[in-house]
Amino acid sequence: MYPYDLSGRNKYYTLYENLRGDILRGKIKAGEKLPGKRTLAKELGVSVVTVQTAYDQLLAEGYINSKERSGYFVCPVEVGLRERPSAPPLQEVEKPEYSADFVSGSPPAKLFPFASWAKLMREVLSDCGEHLLERVPCAGDDELKSAISDYLYRARGISVDPRLIVVGAGAEHLYGVIVQLIGRDKLYAVENPCYRKIYQAYSLNGARCAFMPVGEDGADPTAAAAQGAAVFHVSPAHQFPTGAVMPAGARARLINLAEKRGGYIVEDDYDSEFRLFGKPLQNMYALCPDRVIYINTFSKTLAPSMRMGYMVLPPELYKRYKELFGHNSSAVPLFEQKTLARMMAGGTFERHINRLKNYYRGVREALTEKLKAFDCPHYCRDSGGGLHFTAKFSSAPSDEFIKEKALAVGINLKCLSDYLLAPCAGFEKTAVINYSGITLEAAESLDLSRIK
Repeated sequence: MYPYDLSGRNKYYTLYENLRGDILRGKIKAGEKLPGKRTLAKELGVSVVTVQTAYDQLLAEGYINSKERSGYFVCPVEVGLRERPSAPPLQEVEKPEYSADFVSGSPPAKLFPFASWAKLMREVLSDCGEHLLERVPCAGDDELKSAISDYLYRARGISVDPRLIVVGAGAEHLYGVIVQLIGRDKLYAVENPCYRKIYQAYSLNGARCAFMPVGEDGADPTAAAAQGAAVFHVSPAHQFPTGAVMPAGARARLINLAEKRGGYIVEDDYDSEFRLFGKPLQNMYALCPDRVIYINTFSKTLAPSMRMGYMVLPPELYKRYKELFGHNSSAVPLFEQKTLARMMAGGTFERHINRLKNYYRGVREALTEKLKAFDCPHYCRDSGGGLHFTAKFSSAPSDEFIKEKALAVGINLKCLSDYLLAPCAGFEKTAVINYSGITLEAAESLDLSRIK
């Protein structure tokens, strides 16, 4: 009479759901008497307690009522429940395996400093204890902000008041905060081509965007400024994906433009730690801290999954940040902030960066050596910074041809044209070699001879 499958772990709840579903669908009519507890328990092969608990739940929710010495009866229920077709089982999408993936950019797991991180976590648990359960200040933990400030002075030569630092859950989160601070009524200029999530983050937060074409000297703000842009998002040290470096003169002109308009520059310094040859380039923030928002993350140095980044705000914008977000808690757990603070303050972070630089220098050299073996003319744009460079395949008939040839030998890559937000000439037949997710072993074993 009641062919229910109660083989699962929670038998009483499964029985309750089946009975409730049949009542809502009208299979068990209003006024109909339910079987006695012992009768139903015997039929289903479960305990009387299981049936009693299911009946009690139905009784509490008003699906049935109890009549003394008579049993349980179904109450009238107006809402009907239509039969639903059984959903097909979810199928996991298999992640393709490549001999080299020049797109994802996630650092190889073996490069993460697991031992150091675990040791510091234990220290934080021992030293901070119950403090880790407290509310985290909206702009981040003071210990981490001080550690970031000290690190920026040592590594980048920037003097930063730690009170002006805001710790956030990754770059995209911080881009959204910037829109709320400056306003959706402003026009935001982004580089073209660029990392698409920058444009998407601004757009999703209600900002209007104009595009700045990227040339030999980095982003050209002329056209965007003519449209009324007041916020300029640039990566002057090493633009993605072109690899262009903005020279001092172009930086000065952009700063003058922002000052003249009362606007701001978002200086995205996303992979500045990986200047593999020569000294780090001077930041725009150091030249004009009142008009430049400096932003960076730990995605490349530690892991994207940690979702930690920070920005240094001009004093005027920090004041507005406190007004808007002062009552909120930080989106980054205090435990992770404290652990990272100790990693940066104790020198472990910089030693880790140096190991990464040495490792990626080997990866870069292996890849450029492979490219030298090509018969077709090609051009490599390599500024010596960051974790990617570009290679132009002049003899290739199209971008699709380059990507298909690469895929045929298990290589996943994109071309400059894939990062264009609006049509723009001059970016054809150029592959982006983003090697931050490539191991040295993979780089040395690549066969690039068939990509011609």
